[in-house]
Amino acid sequence: MNIIRFDSVGGASGDMILGTLIGLGADVSELSKQLIRLLPDENFSIIVEKFESYGINGIQAKVKIKNVDHHHHDHEHEHHGHERSFMEISSIIQASSLPDSVKKQAIAVFAKLAAAEAKIHNMPANDVHFHEVGAVDSIIDIVGSCLAFHLLGIDAISVSALPTGSGIVKCRHGIYPVPAPATAEILLELKSMPCDDEPFELVTPTGAALLATWPKAELGSNVQLVGTANSFGQHKLKTRPNLLRALLYETSVNDVAEIIVLETNIDDCSPELLGNLCQKLPSEGALDVWTTPANMKKQRSGYVLSVLLKKSDKDKILKFIFNETTTFGIREYPVERHCLERHTESVETIYGSVRVKIGKWQGKTVSCSPEFEDCRHLSESTGIALKTIQQAAISAINKLNLE
Repeated sequence: MNIIRFDSVGGASGDMILGTLIGLGADVSELSKQLIRLLPDENFSIIVEKFESYGINGIQAKVKIKNVDHHHHDHEHEHHGHERSFMEISSIIQASSLPDSVKKQAIAVFAKLAAAEAKIHNMPANDVHFHEVGAVDSIIDIVGSCLAFHLLGIDAISVSALPTGSGIVKCRHGIYPVPAPATAEILLELKSMPCDDEPFELVTPTGAALLATWPKAELGSNVQLVGTANSFGQHKLKTRPNLLRALLYETSVNDVAEIIVLETNIDDCSPELLGNLCQKLPSEGALDVWTTPANMKKQRSGYVLSVLLKKSDKDKILKFIFNETTTFGIREYPVERHCLERHTESVETIYGSVRVKIGKWQGKTVSCSPEFEDCRHLSESTGIALKTIQQAAISAINKLNLE
């Protein structure tokens, strides 16, 4: 299992998070290629430069649009592009050729932002129009970060307390206090701390929404540090580097957390609602979700909904199931699970690059599984049968003679 630990002394923004993922190895050319397909009418590029602050070296990432650098760490900077509604952005992402998991994750980030804005402005989330967050650079930050998360094969994150900054921030609606209202709403899900010595907006709505949406995991004792990245924001701070650090760990799934199953019988809920629930639960932290057909009281046809999750996510997922279904009760029981040690290898086939998940038991490789979305996209782009690409990936991984 791959977990990123985000440690911050300079807050968190979309470009800083994207920078950490690029620093950990996400391919900028692959990111750009897929993001250009997302917004084909926009002229932009992702610029990554070496950067140093307070004696620490790293990188600084930003989006360059029509030969203008937009340093968009806070609301005060100009953003490129017209305002877009939540529904418009969702439609753009859904219609794209991005992997399905990236689409779901990116839409979930924008949904969290829309929910925060809707609460502040007392309006339905679907009616929310994004100003700064609807601009091209912010869309690239959010979707690009979710795509990089996918390309790196990340399973979950852990987040330190986030310094929020202080003072005021200028945005389309006027002058707001720091943290901005939408940021503060999202930060209820994350740890944060005041930072009165720095009069800047250090945590942006985009940064907060990404970190709040991605699945969480606590690091256990049996972990191995396999990568680090330092990403810097655009402000020059007085007392500290404007730094977000990412530490990439590989860990055994068994070592992550106490695991439980939540289960409920449902016979008065439409299959469409259950299908929607099963699609959304992984983004809420569920490790696995399944339904089992069953006959209920009076022989009514129904389903048993089962959700595997970390116990630390129980309250959040209980609330989600109660809100999204017609059930009146959910049972809980602890489980033990035994998982293969996992890591991901990228292999080259004659059709293109495919990530393959490698499973080991007691140090020996016992399972290889090509990433379905990689194979599907290659199948769509080349016209080659999906099973042929899967077989080519397995053949390529077998040639590596993995122990």
